[in-house]
Amino acid sequence: MVILVHPPVTKPSEPPAGIARLAGALRCHGVPCTLVDANLEGLLFLMNRPQAATDTWTRRALKNLPHSLSSLKDRGTYAVPDRYKRAVLDIQRVLEQSALHAGVSVGLVDYRDGELSPVRSADLLRAAECPEANPFFPYFQERLSVLLEGDSSLPVVGFSLNYLSQALCTFAMIGFLRREFPNLPLVLGGGLITSWVRRPGWRSPFGGLVDHLVAGPGEGPLFEILGMDASGNGQAPPDYAGLPLGDYLSPGFILPYSGSSGCHWRRCAFCPERGEGNPYLPVPTTRIVSDLRAYAGETRPALIHLLDNALRPSLLEALAENPPGAPWYGFTRAGRQLADFDYCLALKESGCVMLKLGMESGDQAVLDRMQKGLSLNTVSKVLKNLQRAGISAYVYLLFGTPPENLARARRTLAFVVRHRAAIRFLNLAIFNLPIGAADGEALQTRRFYAGDLSLYTDFVHPEGWDRRHIRQFLEREFKKAPAVASILRHHPPHFTSNHAPFFGMDGSGR
Repeated sequence: MVILVHPPVTKPSEPPAGIARLAGALRCHGVPCTLVDANLEGLLFLMNRPQAATDTWTRRALKNLPHSLSSLKDRGTYAVPDRYKRAVLDIQRVLEQSALHAGVSVGLVDYRDGELSPVRSADLLRAAECPEANPFFPYFQERLSVLLEGDSSLPVVGFSLNYLSQALCTFAMIGFLRREFPNLPLVLGGGLITSWVRRPGWRSPFGGLVDHLVAGPGEGPLFEILGMDASGNGQAPPDYAGLPLGDYLSPGFILPYSGSSGCHWRRCAFCPERGEGNPYLPVPTTRIVSDLRAYAGETRPALIHLLDNALRPSLLEALAENPPGAPWYGFTRAGRQLADFDYCLALKESGCVMLKLGMESGDQAVLDRMQKGLSLNTVSKVLKNLQRAGISAYVYLLFGTPPENLARARRTLAFVVRHRAAIRFLNLAIFNLPIGAADGEALQTRRFYAGDLSLYTDFVHPEGWDRRHIRQFLEREFKKAPAVASILRHHPPHFTSNHAPFFGMDGSGR
């Protein structure tokens, strides 16, 4: 028996793909498996337990909570952006107020403790030593105890830790299990664990608390832990059975599916995938097409979320030729394929409703020095083609990279203004230098986060374009440009790209 846990806090809009992928491999080999989305269950627990309201907004948010939750499951809400935003912000308000007594700020996508940091191993160990201090403790104490006390065998419990917002809660749950069930084998894996284990000079500080740390895809290591043959375990599709598919905060079931791990491009400067040595492992295209069509027929998803770091060209071609049977979206490169309007139209007809594009900069010199392999002329054609085809463009911009300066950032602003009609959504981020990035050896670095588990380091920008100046530019100039402000008003609060596709779909799901 294996119990796989997805800890708080992440966006509660769709089921967790990581533990579903492991469940598919285990069940295919006859291993009983229970999935626990402690994130969704825990957030609903916090929202629905009694709490006092000391201000008008909180009283209103608590009163309207059932309606707000049901609104996010209603497609009609997404046709009225103000109604959608009010529902999301009211839910966020209830969550924020639910844990203030514990000195913790909980939200739909984040978890902040006033005393403990997720990038300090000593603080994670403190969270494990005092699980009662965690606001989710009453929930996971009962949930995990019921699962374990009714089982005469000694199951393996695995935690999928992907984001810093999950770290403190994950270790609180592990600490509770280690205290109450001291002989229970505990496994810890996921994207964040992979990044930690592959940091330069890594030495695990979690010995005695966690039995197994798993970096990279977990199927093989999990089978080895169970004493089983690990060969052929990656051929099973993910299995979402046992998860509360009707409870997620979205207008229908969103099916997450990963067609690869790693990145097929792997050339960008300062790329964490390259720095960590993560290989590119694609699922065969024929199997992806088969899996998606089977899932669409069985589960009737409202949306398919393709999780790949970048959808490879051959997969996009296969989807255009073999529509999966449901609306879909994912992240891809703004390459030459998409500069062909007929190709974009074929993607639209296959069900594509949104593409996320990592443009990063509107200055060609920055793109070239970052080895993005993008031409702004091509990006311009891609954006216009997507707009004509009816596919929403969700564009990612990254400010503060080593080759950028104020003049080049202003060229990015000018590019966005010129293409404002073709950009539906914008994601703005400030560059963080990954620890151990080979491309960063020439930069003068300094501590970024005060923690031994930090994945990033600060650096002296060669152009003097430091974070303070970048923030000033973004707040005082970039965001205040009327064209940019108009785009940002469309941005779904908190759920961001996970809900964005629904704002570009009509009632038929196209």
